[in-house]
Amino acid sequence: MRIAFTSKTGEMIDQHFGMSTEFHIWEIGPDEASFQEVLKVGAHGQDEEDKIAARAHILGGCAIVYTMAIGGPAAAKLVAQKIHPMKTNAEVPVAEIVGKLQEVLKGNPPPWLRKAMHKGTTPAFDEED
Repeated sequence: MRIAFTSKTGEMIDQHFGMSTEFHIWEIGPDEASFQEVLKVGAHGQDEEDKIAARAHILGGCAIVYTMAIGGPAAAKLVAQKIHPMKTNAEVPVAEIVGKLQEVLKGNPPPWLRKAMHKGTTPAFDEED
């Protein structure tokens, strides 16, 4: 699944969602993880709604966004697009999150993560709500 990280360098989750100028995208599965690309936030309007919409739009293919902080309206907009926002509340190495996420994927992921793993596909009978 595609995971986005708010980061200045790709090494640390070190930006607030609304202030991030780029997202580092990884493809992560239980056995493999690889950096895919950097998505840059393009031009947008001057108000907060435009900033949030621009970020949510470029993250359309992602299942999860890891960020240091995110406001309620931005989190709601992501959830509406079936993108799960995850706050770290502090700077955290991207590699640490990638490793922890892989460990969870190897075991029995919680229901929200199983849904995120299958974003964009038809769920199996036992995965429906």
